Amino acid sequence: MLRTLLLAVTLAFTTAAHAQDFPVTISHAHGETTIPAEPQRIVTWGWSNEDVVIALGKIPVGMPFQSYGGGENGVHEWVEEALAAAGANMPTILQASNEPPVEQIASLTPDLIIAAYSGLTQDQYELLSGIAPTIAYSGAPWSTSWQDLTLIIGKALGKEAEAQALVADTTAWVEAEFAKYPALKQVTFASANDYDGAMAVYAPLDARMKFLTDFGMQLNPSVAALALGDDAFYYPLSYELFDNLEADIFITYYEEQAALDAWLTTPQAETYPPVVNGGLAALVGTENVAAVSPPSILSLRWGLPRYLEVLGAAAKTVTAK
Repeated sequence: MLRTLLLAVTLAFTTAAHAQDFPVTISHAHGETTIPAEPQRIVTWGWSNEDVVIALGKIPVGMPFQSYGGGENGVHEWVEEALAAAGANMPTILQASNEPPVEQIASLTPDLIIAAYSGLTQDQYELLSGIAPTIAYSGAPWSTSWQDLTLIIGKALGKEAEAQALVADTTAWVEAEFAKYPALKQVTFASANDYDGAMAVYAPLDARMKFLTDFGMQLNPSVAALALGDDAFYYPLSYELFDNLEADIFITYYEEQAALDAWLTTPQAETYPPVVNGGLAALVGTENVAAVSPPSILSLRWGLPRYLEVLGAAAKTVTAK
């Protein structure tokens, strides 16, 4: 219930209309896209793009099947709640695929395609641009912050002022949530998951790490020191070197408690200092993980309180010693 109310607050923030002139031009990794008039039929592709569109008071005609955390219907719970709060019908859910289903997207006759948080390739961008004006990511693929994503999409929809207000309001709310856990600013952190015979360490470039550091948490210097220097979002670290990944609290993500319990019995977990010292911060549950991987303007309200409970408990334990 609380999560639904928080989503309603987010949606209510976009009700005031502010006129914005068209056309507007958006710069991105594959060039520039000009949107000639206020879009009415929007298709999204990638991650979190539909969250922003809905939060800004527009309902997409099509959006991707979110295989991670989206349940059987491919729709995240916070998106379902936001659609219900807006009294909107469910958009067409695009075919589950690693590549945009071009024919299906074309059949929806969009006047704007938004993939501002995605890994859209140049070839894919050109195909989609043949259907409608298309917005690709800015900077590196899969790296746009939730703030920038909201502002980019707000400009594209003719809702720049509303987007700015929504970011300011959400930032203030996030800061207030972090302030409930003062110990978080007294510790350093690192984050990884056991993957394919090694520890997959989330690098400073990872959007989840950037989110935490944006709000005052300190990524342990060892995370960058051990990185391979190739601007990857994560890097492998052998079990033998795992102890070199220093931190006060160790953040990890698991879909199920049983999988976490199994990892905690492994030699690398049983001897890892942050775990031994009570600094384990394990976020468990696919939807909980999806809500912060990375967060969006909608998923923050839904998932951040639980995430901070987990982080705050670990930080309180290690600072109390």
